[in-house]
Amino acid sequence: MLMKTGMTNLSAILGKKKPRIFPQSCYLLQFDGCSKGNPGMAAAGAVLYKNNVEIWSGGKFLGYNETNNYAEYMGLIMGLSKAIELDISELIVEGDSMLIIKQMTGKNQVRSSNISELHKLAMELKLKFSNIIFTHVYRENNKRADELCNKEIARIIEMDNNLKLY
Repeated sequence: MLMKTGMTNLSAILGKKKPRIFPQSCYLLQFDGCSKGNPGMAAAGAVLYKNNVEIWSGGKFLGYNETNNYAEYMGLIMGLSKAIELDISELIVEGDSMLIIKQMTGKNQVRSSNISELHKLAMELKLKFSNIIFTHVYRENNKRADELCNKEIARIIEMDNNLKLY
């Protein structure tokens, strides 16, 4: 639709909605942690995606006597640290721990002494991003990060079993 001046009437064409500008690249971090026994054998995992393509993943064994929340925070910290290393400034973060997501968004306080320092570190890392969004996802939508945790636990169990053979 043209106005009398010959210019396009954008609001009429767009239905009075302003156009949205999307970033060229969308980065997503998914993190997870597991503890077999809680506390027990624990591991963390994190995955970074760029435009839905995996660009980095990592898993880490955390020890034999750690809690699930400790492991979840370690997965988050691993992923945030790697995103900073890769100069990612805008990030969507997904995790299946509602507690961690609520703590990172300020909806819940940290009451556990074993994770307060980890929360503090994660909050410091959060400040390094120009735009960061934290979202809860269900476990079935966080399979890759979960897989990395379980692979680390399985690796340590296999190493322990091999040591017992000698």
